[in-house]
Amino acid sequence: MANKMVYYFGKTKTEGKGKSKTLIGGKGLNLAEMTSIGLPVPPGFTITTEVCDAYYKAGKQLPSGLMEEVDKAIATMEKELSKKFGDESNPLLVSVRSGAAVSMPGMMNTILNLGLNDVSTAGLAKATKNERFAYDAYRRLINMFGDVVMGMDHHQFEKAFDKIKKKYKVSEDTDVPAEGLKQLCDEYKDVYKQHTGEEFPQDPVKQLELAVKAVFESWNTSRAVRYREIEGIRGLLGTAVNVQSMVYGNMGDDCGTGVAFTRNPNTGENKFFGEFLVNAQGEDVVAGIRTPEQVADMPKWNRAIYKELLEVKKTLETHYAEMQDIEFTIERGTLFMLQTRTGKRTGIAAVKIACDMVKEKLIDKKAAVMRVPANDLTQLLLPSFKPTARNAADVLCRGINASPGAAVGKLAFSAEEARERTDAGEKVILVRRETSPEDVDGMNAAVGILTSTGGATSHAAVVARGWGKCCVAGAGDVEIDEKGRKIKVNGKTLGVNDVISLDGTTGEVMLGEVETQEPKLSGDFAQLMKWADEFRTLAVRTNADSPADSKRARDFGAEGIGLCRTEHMFFEPDRIIHMRSMILAQDEKDRRAALKKLLPFQRKDFEGIFKAMDGLPVTVRLLDPPLHEFLPHEAAAQKDMATELGVKPAEIKKRSEALHESNPMLGHRGCRLSITYPEILEMQVRAIVEAAINCAGRKIKAMPEIMIPLVGTAAELKLLRGKVEETIASTIEAKKFSGKLDISIGTMIEIPRACLTADDVAQYADFFSFGTNDLTQMTFGYSRDDVGTFLPDYLHQDILLVDPFQSLDQTGVGQLVEMGVQKGRSTKKDLKVGICGEHGGEPSSVEFCHRAGLNYVSCSPFRVPIARLAAAQAALINS
Repeated sequence: MANKMVYYFGKTKTEGKGKSKTLIGGKGLNLAEMTSIGLPVPPGFTITTEVCDAYYKAGKQLPSGLMEEVDKAIATMEKELSKKFGDESNPLLVSVRSGAAVSMPGMMNTILNLGLNDVSTAGLAKATKNERFAYDAYRRLINMFGDVVMGMDHHQFEKAFDKIKKKYKVSEDTDVPAEGLKQLCDEYKDVYKQHTGEEFPQDPVKQLELAVKAVFESWNTSRAVRYREIEGIRGLLGTAVNVQSMVYGNMGDDCGTGVAFTRNPNTGENKFFGEFLVNAQGEDVVAGIRTPEQVADMPKWNRAIYKELLEVKKTLETHYAEMQDIEFTIERGTLFMLQTRTGKRTGIAAVKIACDMVKEKLIDKKAAVMRVPANDLTQLLLPSFKPTARNAADVLCRGINASPGAAVGKLAFSAEEARERTDAGEKVILVRRETSPEDVDGMNAAVGILTSTGGATSHAAVVARGWGKCCVAGAGDVEIDEKGRKIKVNGKTLGVNDVISLDGTTGEVMLGEVETQEPKLSGDFAQLMKWADEFRTLAVRTNADSPADSKRARDFGAEGIGLCRTEHMFFEPDRIIHMRSMILAQDEKDRRAALKKLLPFQRKDFEGIFKAMDGLPVTVRLLDPPLHEFLPHEAAAQKDMATELGVKPAEIKKRSEALHESNPMLGHRGCRLSITYPEILEMQVRAIVEAAINCAGRKIKAMPEIMIPLVGTAAELKLLRGKVEETIASTIEAKKFSGKLDISIGTMIEIPRACLTADDVAQYADFFSFGTNDLTQMTFGYSRDDVGTFLPDYLHQDILLVDPFQSLDQTGVGQLVEMGVQKGRSTKKDLKVGICGEHGGEPSSVEFCHRAGLNYVSCSPFRVPIARLAAAQAALINS
C-alpha cells in the first residue's frame, strides 16, 4: 500500500489528530484527540481501516510494509515509556482493540496484555515486585489469545480455572494466590496446545501480527454483520486496529478499572454514571465476571480519583460538546483514560441532554436539533419494555419490526375473537398469517398484532403504525393453526391462554409477560419540537381516518391531514351491511339506495374530522380498494351475511367470485371504480360538501381537499374532476348554501405513468400527493405484502441496502417523484405537492422530500413529531 498505514499517538507526537473517522476509526480519532487536549492517555498507534480493506482484498493477507511501520511505532513507544517489547526485565505490554468509524460496542475483538511470554512474565513480576499480578496478566493473555485469535471455546479455560480454585479452596478469582496463578498459566498453555495443536507463541511480534489479523477477522463475524444490518451501518471499509500500551488495574487494591458515561444514558440527567471494579482489568467490568460498584460510590474508595474523573468529564464535554462514554484504569493510584466515544442513549435521554446542553451554552439550538436522531422520538411516544425485564426475556423468534412499541397479551386468532375477548376484559394479541381490512375491528381491539407473513408496509403494519399499535410482521418461524387456535414456534406450542410479548421496535416475539413502562413526555420534548419548527420549511400533516386520530395528530403538531382513507369508515358493523348491499346491487338504482344509507355515516365522520382539524387542510381520498375486500370469503361468514341481508348464500358466493381478481392491487380499484360506478364518487363528495357546510354553520373552518386515487392518465382525472365539480355544485345548490367553501381537487400519484406524464395530469389537478407505498410496489414489481419472503436475503447480500418500503428508494422511485414534481410544476408553477405514503415519517425519506421541493409530508399520528424533527434536520443539512 502506498498510503500511510500507522498513526502514532503519545507525548512524542499525535499523528491522528484531525484525521477522519473513516480512516482511523472513532476510537483511534478519539485517542488522538484526548492525547492532544492533555488527558492521561497511554501511548499507542492506530492501524487504518484501509489496511483492513486491503487485508480482505488480498485474500486475508496483511499488506507488505505494515509490520515495518508497526515496528517503528513500537520503537517510539519503547523510547517514550523506557520499556522494551518482550523484554526479560521490564517488558512493554499492549492491548489490541478494534475501532470502526461507527461505534459497534462489544461486536468485535479485544486482546489485553499482549507481549507476555514465559520469560517476560517473570521479568514483569520482578519489575513490579508483584508476582501474582504478573501471572494473572499472563493467564488472561493466554485465555483471550486462545479465544479471539485461535477460536477456542472460553469454557475450556474456565474448567482449568475452576480446578485451581477448588485446589486452593477459594471461590473468587482474586483470592487465588500467586502460586496458584503460576500453575494456572501452565494449565492454560496445556489447554491451548490440546485444542490448537501448537505451543502458545512466545514471540511478541508474532503475537501482535496474529492479533491484528484476528481483529480484522472480527469485522465479518456473524454478530458484527448482524449488528451493522440492524443499525443500518453500510459502506465502511472495515475496522481500524488500536494498539495501546497497557496500564494495569489489577496490581492490587490501589488499582481499578471502570466504564462510565458523563451523563445518565437512560434519563439524560447531568450526573456522572457508571461502574468500576477494584483490582481488575477492563474486560471484568464489560463481561460481568464480577459485580461492579457504582461510580458514585468511588469516593469511599479513592476520593482523589473520583474528583479527577469529574474534571475529565468536564474537559471531555467542553471539548466534544457531547455526552461521552469512557473507559478508564487506575494503576497504583494514577488515572489513565483508555477510550472515549459519543455515548449511546435512550430517546428520552437524547432530548434532555440536547436541551440541557443548550441551557449550559455548550451547544446552540441548531446543534440540539441535529443532535437527536429523529427516530429516537418513537421511544418517547409509545410504551416500551423495561430494559432489565426485556434482557431477561425468553425470545421465541424475530420478525419485521413493523410498528414500534410494546404489547403483552394472550393469543387471539380472528378479528371477532379479538373483539369479544377484549370486550370481556382480556388483553389479546391478534395472530394472523396476514391481515385484511376485514380484520380492522379486531386489530383495533387487540393490544398488538403478529403476522407470519407480510412486511413493514403490509396492511397490518400500516394500520398499526397509524394507531400507534405495536406490530411484528413477517415472523416466518410462527406456524399458525387457526382451527386448532394455536401456534408453533421453534419447538414450543402456544394456545389461547398463553401470553406473549411483542417488541415492535426490535421485531422480537417473547414468551410470557414482559414488564412495560409508559412514556412520560417532558417539557424538553416540547422545547425541542419548538426549535425544530423554527428551522423546518416542510409542512407536516398526518394520515388519519377518525376524529380521535385527527385530534391526537394535531396534539403532536400535525398541520392538517394528508391522507384520510374513506374505506376505513365502511367496516363498522352498522355500515358494512349497507356497503355490502351496494356491492350486491344488480343495477344503479339499487346501488344508489344503499349508498344513500351510507351517506349520513360518511358525513358524520367528516364533520368530526373537520372539527378536529378546524382551519387546517384535510385531504380525503375517494374509495380506493377493490370491492371484493368488503365481502367475506369463508363459507360461514358468507352464510351469516346472507341471513343479515335476506338473500341466499349462493348469491353472496357468486358475487364474491365475480369480483375476484388475480391481482387485485392492479385491478378494479381507485379511480377505475369511480369511472364504473360514478354514484360512489357522488355519494362521497356529497358527504364531504354537506359536512363542510354543516361545519360552517358552527363556525368551524373546513378545508377539504378531494383526492382521486390511482390516476394513470390525464383523461381519467379530467373525467372524474368534472364529476366532482358537478357534485360540489349540485350539493351547494341543494343545501342553498351561500357562503364560500374552500375545496380543492387533486390526485394521488402512485403509478409510474402518472409521474412520466405529470405535465398533462397537472392540467386537471390542484395538488399532487405521492402515494409512495404503491409507487414503490409498481416501480420495483414487488408485492409489498409478499416481499418478506425474499427481502431478508436481498438485504443480507447487499442487493438492496435498505427495505424500499420503509425508506424511500431515492435512486429509482425518487427519480419518478422528482420527475413528477418538475413536470407538474412546469404546467402549474405553484402546484402543491406532498407525500402520503409510509415514507412520510421516515427521516431519510423526509430529507429527500425536502430536497425534491415538496410542500409537505404526511405520516401516521405517532410519527408526526419524528417528521417535524427530520424536516428541521433536512433544512439545516441542506442550508
